[in-house]
Amino acid sequence: MSTFELLERLTTTPGIPGREHRIRSLVLEEIDGIFDEITIDPLGSIVAKKNPVTRKNQPRKKPTKVMLAAHMDQIGFMVSHIDDRGFLYLNPVGGFDPRNLFSRIVTVCPNPNDSNKDLIGVLNPSGKPIHLASPEERKKVPTVREFIVDLGLEKKIVDKKITIGDMVVLNSGVHYIGDLIVSQAMDNRVACWIGIEACKKLKYHSCEIYCVFTVQEEVGLRGATASSQNIRPDIGIGIDTTLAVDTPGVAPQEACSRLGDGAAITVMDSSAIGDYDLIETFDRLSKKHKIKTQRSILAAGGTDTGGLQRSGGGCSAMTLSCPTRYIHTVTETIHTGDISACRDLLSHFLTSLR
Repeated sequence: MSTFELLERLTTTPGIPGREHRIRSLVLEEIDGIFDEITIDPLGSIVAKKNPVTRKNQPRKKPTKVMLAAHMDQIGFMVSHIDDRGFLYLNPVGGFDPRNLFSRIVTVCPNPNDSNKDLIGVLNPSGKPIHLASPEERKKVPTVREFIVDLGLEKKIVDKKITIGDMVVLNSGVHYIGDLIVSQAMDNRVACWIGIEACKKLKYHSCEIYCVFTVQEEVGLRGATASSQNIRPDIGIGIDTTLAVDTPGVAPQEACSRLGDGAAITVMDSSAIGDYDLIETFDRLSKKHKIKTQRSILAAGGTDTGGLQRSGGGCSAMTLSCPTRYIHTVTETIHTGDISACRDLLSHFLTSLR
């Protein structure tokens, strides 16, 4: 089995905010036997608890409570309208750049629990093609609400199969390019992989771990905020992607992170400022275990850490990020060394806590 076979399945399983049913089932299947207690909270997040496992003669004390937050949801759409010819119009669920949506294949999922009812469609903007458009019309970038999905079916058939609110996701496969992996939904199935694989590596750890696969992060950090209110962690680690804008046309100071330079220790983003002592601890562990890391500041955009940090009376929190190019497209790209560094660093951190 490929080291990243699980990541392939995670990134190609549909699950937008509020419709995480399939990805939740996949995660539940994968984590069976790794954790001591698994529950699903009322909002739909998976709360997987791992009790402390200590060496013989190690003194017992109240364990540090650590919450890891890896959101399961991906950006996508819901069907908002079916016109009189059977074309679908969409409402975005999460943030899209419309310039990346032209001529895409999509999967329409009428039943979030049943992939057998899925339909394939073509996503394109409504309006004239380039052959008929005026010079001014060619320059216009349509809004997401101007895109339509063509299912190739008559209106009466579409009406029987599709209803308002049905999930729609972009459809793309997984590609390996040198040391890079390209797929949709790396944001944030990467973090689900990191959380699962880091916990698999643990042998002894004194802390009480709550690995939470959260819902609805892309629409306001909702799952992490709700889960952390119940868990009340001492330490919170958000696991996510971060921008790697190390590509032509972008000034070096705006790169945020770079592929191949290791796990990104996020100092701050628009939702949270990382705890200084936690950042220093991750830095120290990376040097001790010779794991490549880089520091990152994300000028716009937040993560589940924002919800963790505000839980109850507050907690020490920071974000461990996997650098990712082309975020919020179907070509989200990571470096195999960076995701492995995130896994190893997180595992060492959990083992180091006393």
